[in-house]
Amino acid sequence: MFLDASPAAGLTRRGILAWLAAGIGVPALARAPNSLLVASWVEGGQYRAGLLQMDEARVSVLAQLPLPTRAHGLALEADGAVLVAARRPGDWLLRWRPDSGAAQWHWVDDDRRLNGHVLPSSDRRAVWTTETNQADAAGLIGVRDPRTLEKTGEWATQGMDPHEMLVLPEALGRVPAGALLVANGGIPTQSETGRSHRDLSRMDPSLVALDPASGALLGQWRLDDPRLSVRHLAWDPVGRRVGIALQAEHDDEATRRDAPLLATWDGSALRAAPPMAQARGYGADICARAGGGFWLSATRANALLGLDARGAIAERVNLPSAGALAARPGHAWAAGAAVTWHDGERQALSAALQLDNHWVSARA
Repeated sequence: MFLDASPAAGLTRRGILAWLAAGIGVPALARAPNSLLVASWVEGGQYRAGLLQMDEARVSVLAQLPLPTRAHGLALEADGAVLVAARRPGDWLLRWRPDSGAAQWHWVDDDRRLNGHVLPSSDRRAVWTTETNQADAAGLIGVRDPRTLEKTGEWATQGMDPHEMLVLPEALGRVPAGALLVANGGIPTQSETGRSHRDLSRMDPSLVALDPASGALLGQWRLDDPRLSVRHLAWDPVGRRVGIALQAEHDDEATRRDAPLLATWDGSALRAAPPMAQARGYGADICARAGGGFWLSATRANALLGLDARGAIAERVNLPSAGALAARPGHAWAAGAAVTWHDGERQALSAALQLDNHWVSARA
């Protein structure tokens, strides 16, 4: 049985209910759940990925599979498959089909490491991964066969430490719709140091736009402050701009504590928001906010920040260890320690289930 999924919608609620009812036989699922999200987490010392249902009473695990190490980014494909990338420096990539439970694994070559994010191309002709060349720390986009996940090519990201990608949904400035945006975190990495941050004086974060067919550079933008690492991306359809979650790497603690966690890009310039008092220097995830602007999870500040179109803090929600965010028109979800947040409502989360950095909303 296959999921009922349109090319634009990805994994649909109707399709999920169909395969759950048929494959697991749960008659109670005749009433559609309020929220369905694809996520990764750790529970009982085991890393997992799977499907979560959030309703008024609780968060339930509907389907899951074990992972060899911690995951990071997830993406939905048009046929309902889920792509999962290992946390950096990662060595595995997974395609999971919830309808059948089939898992397709791919292990990367020793001279490359995955940087935690994966994205299917809009035309379904490729799967893209952000990667690092172990020999010289150069950033790469891995271009992969959409059927096998084998590498068919590589594109330079014109920087170090590439992280999240986003397909630009409409033209901005001279950058055409469909361009591939890549956040170059800019932190030097070596194979022997793994996730350790070394030589921060050499940081060079940037946002680049690449041609989705050839990987040719269409533009590159930098912030004035090179100690603000460019990490995660979201599109604001109201303000018609891209929001970028930042992570501060300043040596001075006071500067890092109040550093801005948001930058915006309008097709012509990359601009940091004003300083954010007590935001603690770590923007974990970002998504669009209803009416314009962004939600941003400030993990070290234990806060979910609602930012207006100018980047000013319009709302501040207490959310311990705020992390994963997801949105679709009119709705937003956030995850913290032992609690989730959905459009202002909270649900208790089992302390044994520790959600990871990202999750993805399944379309209704």
